[in-house]
Amino acid sequence: MTNGEVADLMYDVFILIIQLAGPLLVISMLVGILISIIQAATQIHEQTITFVPKLLVIGVILVFSGSRMLETLQEFTARIFQMIQG
Repeated sequence: MTNGEVADLMYDVFILIIQLAGPLLVISMLVGILISIIQAATQIHEQTITFVPKLLVIGVILVFSGSRMLETLQEFTARIFQMIQG
């Protein structure tokens, strides 16, 4: 492998990470902000109130988009193996 191929591969890995983890992280952050606003308004400061909704939202997202994520990882892995073979 040349340095250019390695750089292209690292760029592809970075883009793949953003595609797979980005939606989960952004939605989790938005839910956390929403819960924090509700906690500030009601003056209820319990740690589990922020944790449980985030966990539920991430679980729902994984149920609906987990298969697409898996397919994307499988395609990327197959492409890596094809690069290794020649």
